[in-house]
Amino acid sequence: MNWKQTLIMGVAGSLLSSLASIIYLNIYKEALVVDFSKVAGTSNIIAACSIGCLLMAVGYKLAIKWKGTKTIGWLNIAFSVFSFATIAGVMGFNLPLDTESPELFPGMIIPMHFFPVLSILTIYPFFKIK
Repeated sequence: MNWKQTLIMGVAGSLLSSLASIIYLNIYKEALVVDFSKVAGTSNIIAACSIGCLLMAVGYKLAIKWKGTKTIGWLNIAFSVFSFATIAGVMGFNLPLDTESPELFPGMIIPMHFFPVLSILTIYPFFKIK
């Protein structure tokens, strides 16, 4: 995988995870009539998905360069564990005092933490080295 493919994989993963997150955000917002846009707005969600996917794509590139494709399985495990670990930040997040229904915030944000890793794991086979 060259750097061009790495960038394309990161951007494709970013688009896929951002789209999934925005769709989920709108469904959640409409179904439960909550608005957390002050804390988790669309631009913040897109930025988080983009940063995560681009870092994972670079991680693949560096792992393949370092040890070849035999490290990919361990890297996938590391990405999954890291996604679970980021949930701790959501659980400890302090919302503004004027936020209605703050107990619904984790239910909206936690699933979004898995969208970047799911999108990268989904599209990676299209970028595999032969």
